[in-house]
Formats: sequence, structure tokens, C-alpha cells
Amino acid sequence: MHSTTRRQFLVDGGKVVVGTSALAAFLAACGDSGAGAASGTLNYWVTSYQPHGANATGKLTDAAVAAYKKAHANLKDVKATGYTGNQAGFTKVTQAVRGGTSIDLFRYPSDNLPLLIKQGLVAPIDEYLSAEDKADFYPDILKSVTFDGKVYAWPLWVPPVAMYLNVDLFKERGIELPKDDWTYEEFVDIAQRLTFKRSNGQQVYGYTGAIDPDLVNTWSFLLGDGATPLSEDNKKYTLNSPEGVSGLQKLVDLAQKYKVTPPDFGTQSPDDIGPGFSQNKNYAMYSAPSGDSSSYRQLGMNFEVRAMPIGKRNKPFTVGGVGLIVVGKHSNKDQEKLAMDFANYLTGKQVGTDVNGYYLAPGARKSITVLDPISKFSPFVASTYFMPIIAQWSQIRTLIHSQLQNAVLGKSSAQEALNAPADEINSILSGNA
Repeated sequence: MHSTTRRQFLVDGGKVVVGTSALAAFLAACGDSGAGAASGTLNYWVTSYQPHGANATGKLTDAAVAAYKKAHANLKDVKATGYTGNQAGFTKVTQAVRGGTSIDLFRYPSDNLPLLIKQGLVAPIDEYLSAEDKADFYPDILKSVTFDGKVYAWPLWVPPVAMYLNVDLFKERGIELPKDDWTYEEFVDIAQRLTFKRSNGQQVYGYTGAIDPDLVNTWSFLLGDGATPLSEDNKKYTLNSPEGVSGLQKLVDLAQKYKVTPPDFGTQSPDDIGPGFSQNKNYAMYSAPSGDSSSYRQLGMNFEVRAMPIGKRNKPFTVGGVGLIVVGKHSNKDQEKLAMDFANYLTGKQVGTDVNGYYLAPGARKSITVLDPISKFSPFVASTYFMPIIAQWSQIRTLIHSQLQNAVLGKSSAQEALNAPADEINSILSGNA
């Protein structure tokens, strides 16, 4: 539920670099269902899922499964398995696959998809994609999962990163809520005014955000002055440009210069941040995708959402990804069709009708209408930058992440941090690594 990504960012959240041996195991688990009729049972892996309705994702997933089973007598059962949207979660997935666990379909972030396609682990969806489906998906989103003329996943939603505001803390400090066109400088001023110590000794910080290789929750600052991680053709590392250094410096300054972030900024996880924002009220603002908002609404929390502060691009800008439902490659076409039909349902309009509040981010189809508070994020989709969708991106972003941490923690300058991985990343992009 927490992370852009990396993945909440997309799936619910996150990612990891998957090694060759793990991918081979994944192929064995996903690709060898055997000949004959479909089993009638589907194994569906979902980020942040907890069984028996133990959390929001669990409730929504269970409700979607129940609604679909009721309408499809040929489906005996759907076995949902949860995993966290971060490196530990993806390790869990690969370990389960090595143990022979079958995975028919799974939620997945778009920027990891090319690696699976390259290994031949993913079934293209073209023969199951109707003309009506094609017309319903936003063209650019469908294009993002198209490789060599084939479509390889069912786009689910687009979770843009935005700024969460604790309205009670704003009121306590007598500060008006910002507008969506606020600048970085205005954001800093507000964050400084929201950083204070209460009479009982409780320290409140104006801002925080998770910095993790599986997340892009703070990348709107990093890229907000005009930088991109790679060149337009994805052949050269470009994040160490003047625009990139300027963007990273803005993120660093929040901790090192303006002192508006907690001491563990740079190493916090989304699970650390959420309670501090909603329950303990230690954090007045933080940046994350849309998934958290539904939980806050259920808690009755007084919160608002705003666009990310505008940098030197001089226009609204944020980052995000495309959350997907991916079907593993099957030798059993009947089982594959069973999984494809379910994936189509899980990404369509009907599931939103059957399950109130199912969509935790703006949908990838034109026919989908999301409810408040998810609708607060819909205006940001048009200004969302998607991470490079290439097979090497998982490896590249991990190299970048450690350098971002070094800069934020004061171990290196912004320029040093972004220069450090340049040679290795360019070697990866050239195929020499």
C-alpha cells in the first residue's frame, strides 16, 4: 500500500533486482503447468495482501475474488498470497518460486517487466485483448507494456506521487494549506514552520519521505529541475547533469540545511512513516503515491493532498509508474486463459462496480471512475513521469539509490553522489556489464 514502487508506486509498491537463477526458477514455476484442461484454481500473488481482510488490500482482494468466483462457475478457487512491495518482498517471491510454488498471475510494477520478458517468463496478452479493451486503455499506458509489437501485461492503475498534508498540524501552527501550484521555496518555508517541539517534548518534523531502491517517493525533487535518469534513447546515464545535481541538492537541503526532516530521513521505510503521519503526528507532510489515502480515510484522519512543489521545470511535475497484473507463461493454454480472464476483470470497470473502493490509484482505463480520496490524485496523472521501462532499470536504480542515501546523510556532495555510478551504469547500458 505504501510505495511508488518502486513500487507501490505501482503494484502497491516496490521492487528488487531479480537474479538469473531466481528468474529461471520463476520460469519453471510459471511456465510448466502441463498439458490438459485447466486446474480450475488460480494462484494470485498480491503486494501488501493480508488474508481474512486483515488490511485494506486484503479486504479488497478477497472481495474481488469472491465477486469473480460467483460469476464464473468454472473457477474453483483463487489462492491469494501476499508479499511486501520492497526488496524483502521480492526475495520472498523468488524463494517461493524456487520451492516450486506455482504463480499464475501477480501484481507487478512496470519498470521491472522488461526483465521478465527478456527471460521469456511472461505471456503476451494480445489474443485475449479485445478491440473494446484496446480502446478503453489509455494509449500511452498500453504502449508502455508493449515490446516488439506484443502487449505483455494488463495495466491496472497509475499511482502518481503527491504530497500528503496533516491538516490538524497545519491548523495547530496557524498555516494555510498550500495550492497545487506552490513552489519548492514555498514548500520549504511551510516545512520550516511545521518543524517544532511541543511543550511535552514531542518533536514534529515538517517533511519526510521514503528513500529506497524500490520506491520513487522523493524523486519528484530529484527530477523536478529538469533532469532525467537516462537519455531519451535509454543509452546513456544523464542524472549527473546540472539539473540532476540541482534537484538532489534540494532534497539534501531539506535534511542538511533546513533541518525539516527526522534524523533517520534517508533510511525510513513507508511503514515507519505512515503511523508517524497519521497517528503519532510526528510528520506534517510526506510524499508518496495514492495507496495510503484510502487507509487514512478509513481512520477518519483529517488530511489533504497537494501536487508536488514546482521546481525549475516551472510546471507541475511528479513521478510514478504503472501497476500491472502480469500472467506467467503457461504451457497449458486453458490455464493461461483462466488467468487472463481473471486479470482482465481485475483491471476493468466491473471490478470497481463489484467492490467499492477497489481502485487504490487512478485507473489505467478510460471507463474507470475512482472515488474520493483516490480522485484527489487523478489531476496529477497528466504531469507524471514514468521511470525507464528497460530490462536494466532494476540494476541501475539500485546503484543510484545508495548514492542518494550518501548525499542525504551528508556522506557525499550531490555532484559526487550522482557522478559515482556513472561509469558502471553506462557500462550496463552498453551491454558490457
